Amino acid sequence: MTVLPARELDLLERTAQLVDIASVSGSETEIADFVESTLRQLAHLEVRRLGDNVLARTSSGRPLRLVLAGHLDTVPPNGNEKSRIAGDVCWGLGAADMKGGLAAMLHALETVDDPSVDVTFIAYVCEEIDQRFSGLRQVEAEAPEWLEGDAAILGEPTNSLVEAGCQGVLRVKVTMCGERAHTARPWMGVNAIHRLAPVLSTVEGFAPRQPVIDGCAYREALQVVSVEGGVAANVVPDRASLSVNHRFAPDVDSARAFLRVRDLLASVTDEELGDSVMLEESAEGAAPMLTHPLLARLVTATGQAPKAKLGWTDVAFFAARGVPACNFGPGDPTLAHSAGERVERADLARAADVLVALLRD
Repeated sequence: MTVLPARELDLLERTAQLVDIASVSGSETEIADFVESTLRQLAHLEVRRLGDNVLARTSSGRPLRLVLAGHLDTVPPNGNEKSRIAGDVCWGLGAADMKGGLAAMLHALETVDDPSVDVTFIAYVCEEIDQRFSGLRQVEAEAPEWLEGDAAILGEPTNSLVEAGCQGVLRVKVTMCGERAHTARPWMGVNAIHRLAPVLSTVEGFAPRQPVIDGCAYREALQVVSVEGGVAANVVPDRASLSVNHRFAPDVDSARAFLRVRDLLASVTDEELGDSVMLEESAEGAAPMLTHPLLARLVTATGQAPKAKLGWTDVAFFAARGVPACNFGPGDPTLAHSAGERVERADLARAADVLVALLRD
């Protein structure tokens, strides 16, 4: 086994190099070319290109296979499309979410050319937009064998500690009905927008569950994220709607989570008036699953207690297919998608060292 020494500056510079390759969702060709070119220099890897998804793997007959997966895309820029290195920090779009994670994974693949487990690496597109565009779904449709593994690590930003499982998410549309009238004679109608007030109060007063699952504390959330309504400046509106986002802990499924939201809103909606609470989309969460030997070894290698993932990630994609998975990567998750997105050199080195140790063990 050949193990090369860690080079922290190279990790910082590589992250900056990746940041400087624009890769907003749907435009990942250039960064896919870069990752593919990097991987094809490694003789121990079989490399395959599937659209703009880049796949690589070892086939040494090891008893276990570990999947390392990370997305190539970013959200649209916010004045931060170019990297800037200041001291020990790389600033720029995607530095935390998740080009720093890609840099750490590439470093581990380059550093350990004879890992103790077989490794599959999947760099995929369109994670930041609707799931139907996800590169993982393309891989599943066209090359499902590349998704096989005993455990998976998603390189999401976690400050280089393990964030276990993920929350489920659903979106509900709440529609309130009324009766049109002239605004000079509003008493002759029913203002549907005004009828939203108790719905807003109910959502604002939502008491989140905070279940602890396998030692990881989750916190649920319910938020109104958009409002629609209105006919004209002189018309009492007869219809108004809210879009409500719900993040739920992985100890319940989306069907049960929706029923809880519907029941919560039952007291402030009236079906006889035409009001409705409709499920528009949902995605299941994933339990922690940290008892799997590979994931347990990852936790041990970090030297830190795991935390619950407050958000949805593609950990759920792998969990739904029977592959225990967790989130692990450099970068502060609270900086993701912000104008001040950045990652620190020490965090990059810590994540890379943990991955190298896991592959060497």
